[in-house]
Amino acid sequence: MSIELCAMTVQDYDQLRDLWYRCEGLSQSDTRSQLEQLLHDHPQLSCVARHEEEIVAAILAGHDGRRGYLYHLAVEEKWRKQGLARQLVDHCLERLADIGIPRCTVFVYQENEAASQFWERLGWRQRAELKVFARDLETTNGKQAHE
Repeated sequence: MSIELCAMTVQDYDQLRDLWYRCEGLSQSDTRSQLEQLLHDHPQLSCVARHEEEIVAAILAGHDGRRGYLYHLAVEEKWRKQGLARQLVDHCLERLADIGIPRCTVFVYQENEAASQFWERLGWRQRAELKVFARDLETTNGKQAHE
């Protein structure tokens, strides 16, 4: 079965939303307009893996000009353990390095031990000296964005 890695587009949103929901859950920030803005601001960083027309894996990537960030790495259950996640991560890291971003960060839920082990196998380290704080902001449309 052949897999093609492609740049993510906003037209992928419906399949991505379903994949992310099945694999890890969604937040209120995972809207079509948020995805469109991320892809506009950071073209060619985010990637999908397709088998025929079906998206079987995906990763979102962005940066703040100084540090890269990976979000929503997800692989369909039946496609796991075939190296797709590693290929997607490598794609993003290469693109970030190409534009001069020297470090990348990923956030993992405390209870997601499988994800923690995956990142450790790839050589990532946990930053025990940091705490992550978040605050929901009211957006211009009057709704709160949640992470």
